[in-house]
Amino acid sequence: MDYSRVIDKLITKQLRDWDVAGANYEALAGAVTRQLLLGEASITLQFNLERRRSSAARLDQRSLARRECFLCSGHQPPKQKAVLWGDHYKIQVNPYPIFKRHLTIADLRHVPQHLSGRLGDMLLLAKALPDFVIFYNGPQCGASAPDHAHFQAGAKGEMPLPDEIAHATTHLLADGDEGFVGYVDTLGRSLFTIETSTQRAAERFALRLLDLLPVPQGADEPMVNVLCWWNTTDRMWHLVVFPRRKHRPACYGEGEGRLLLSPGAVDMGGLWAVPERKDYDSLTAGQIQALYDELCMSRKELAPIFNGFNQDWEQLPPL
Repeated sequence: MDYSRVIDKLITKQLRDWDVAGANYEALAGAVTRQLLLGEASITLQFNLERRRSSAARLDQRSLARRECFLCSGHQPPKQKAVLWGDHYKIQVNPYPIFKRHLTIADLRHVPQHLSGRLGDMLLLAKALPDFVIFYNGPQCGASAPDHAHFQAGAKGEMPLPDEIAHATTHLLADGDEGFVGYVDTLGRSLFTIETSTQRAAERFALRLLDLLPVPQGADEPMVNVLCWWNTTDRMWHLVVFPRRKHRPACYGEGEGRLLLSPGAVDMGGLWAVPERKDYDSLTAGQIQALYDELCMSRKELAPIFNGFNQDWEQLPPL
């Protein structure tokens, strides 16, 4: 099936027939943005009132148990339609968008957010939807529905990092005929990049990386955000893994001196959807850098990962 064509039709029909989605995408078309420079990286701030529901979501176990899951079909509006993908996913228009074309790809079952066993699905989704970046938010790394497994997808060209990564200084950790794993810290935050021509190598490299990252006490997987896209020109998969140490910043909250920001994969990718006008107007590059420093693991903290790939982090060039 040509999923690109099917999804184009789904988006067109949903924006026409579903008043909530139509109104929110129309509002997004008029959203204001501004750019910040962070060393070699570009950061896009987007003033987006509708992201308040995600940024302000209560994610403790009691709150999750009390609310109806908005990714379960039985709790969704009748006007919200879906396209089935594979044996157990549905692709839907995200009614509260950050991107001009924003999708949610949820498991048909109500099962917890977890990347294990789903890397292959993520890769195949990226190839089936080559005009999109597929992204994954860990249950403690920006997911607003940590109790229901899902990916999201945003139209290429709106998140800065996928274009920047091709020109960033990359320290090779593993290299082979099928692709490579590299480390980048010249874009304001530590990240690992994987480029490969085969699904087998992509899964092997990614699983090796995830196995080396620390798992917080009481959690089932490392704290990560992941971006994935398929490049039709070089016929390569590109994955970017952001190792996290913290869910929300110390300044998180509403009111004077607080920031209503709960960063996930999109923010890690350089597109910050800011629901408070005061925050949108006042945020500086220095503040964004401080947030990345607080939330993301540092080069020194990642020493075991370098060692796991037989690389010595102390031998990397200084920052």
